[in-house]
Amino acid sequence: MPSKIRLKRIEDRIREDLSEILVREVADPRLSGISVTGVKVDRELAYADIFVSAVEGQVRKEEVLEGLRHAAGFLRSALAANIELRTFPRLRFHWDVTPERADHIERLLASLREQESPAPAAPATPPVEDEDEEA
Repeated sequence: MPSKIRLKRIEDRIREDLSEILVREVADPRLSGISVTGVKVDRELAYADIFVSAVEGQVRKEEVLEGLRHAAGFLRSALAANIELRTFPRLRFHWDVTPERADHIERLLASLREQESPAPAAPATPPVEDEDEEA
């Protein structure tokens, strides 16, 4: 079994190479405009869970995942040609909702900022006492 550091290197390499392959070598229109957001490889190197998202969000989820499942054999063999491992893990694709959640949170924070627009504050100057009047 590989160490945690080696697993992390393998995951990073798969993510980088897969992103490049999707941009340069895949002609399937279902896979245009997608991002590989993460890769998690199990300790036995049997499976690589690939997390993806698209700019359009959940609208394209099924289309993108179906395109990736269709191209899984090609993607696995292209990755295996670039990355030297005794046996290359099988690819499993998952939709990553993290970018959509982050966008939603950003919109909520922006609306809160707009609602909290500062009201003009009255000048806070203490009343001036006239010394001549007291005498």
